[in-house]
Amino acid sequence: MSAPQQPGRLLILIPAFNESGAIAGVVREVSRAVPEAHVLVVDDCSVDSTVPIAEAAGARVLRLPYHLGLGGCVQAGYKLAFELGFDYVIRVDGDGQHDPRYIRELLRVLETTGCHMVIGSRFYQSNGRYTSPVRAIGIWVFRLVLRPILGHKVHDPTSGFVGVNRQALQVFSGSFPLEYPEIEALVVLQRKRFRFQEVPVEMRPRKTGRSTITAVKSLYYIIHVLLGVFVNILKFDAGQRKE
Repeated sequence: MSAPQQPGRLLILIPAFNESGAIAGVVREVSRAVPEAHVLVVDDCSVDSTVPIAEAAGARVLRLPYHLGLGGCVQAGYKLAFELGFDYVIRVDGDGQHDPRYIRELLRVLETTGCHMVIGSRFYQSNGRYTSPVRAIGIWVFRLVLRPILGHKVHDPTSGFVGVNRQALQVFSGSFPLEYPEIEALVVLQRKRFRFQEVPVEMRPRKTGRSTITAVKSLYYIIHVLLGVFVNILKFDAGQRKE
């Protein structure tokens, strides 16, 4: 992938792991929605045909040498985007839940408001009808915990449909939460005094596969994420005291 030739260029980042059933449709929809954007699929060591299918659909593919999980996959894409000089990166998941028609609205908010991150929120003037009961409970818990930390309410803290500007990209290319990144990333932004906004979007059902957040894993997920949030706060505060 070559560096952009003019400022303001956009990269669409699609993290993928075994998404052969959906990835072609996602790449093509993104390309139709924002034909001027570069499309990068970061493949997290898929064992199916995700890579050739994504390439055939027109995406550039970054193949990771080891399976890093979602956070490592996203950070690899952010790091490459920052090094190549992109000004904006919008993440779209490879399972088809994120509707690329909303990409331009996320980009508009980034360009016109000066916020560092924009979140595509299924609960901000929307109904979240494709959210499982288990995930809905987790989101409710995270809202309660995050509100005093962030200073205001975030409606959809687990949304992966997010866009970042170059300042946030620089931060995330150097350090990014690895396992459940969406919520911890908000805390990182807040401690840096960066701003984020939410934009109402509608989510779609997954085209293939299942969510990794099952009923069995839900309690572990909630506890693990909350521990990560508090560890991030403690680390940042310790760093501030040293300075």
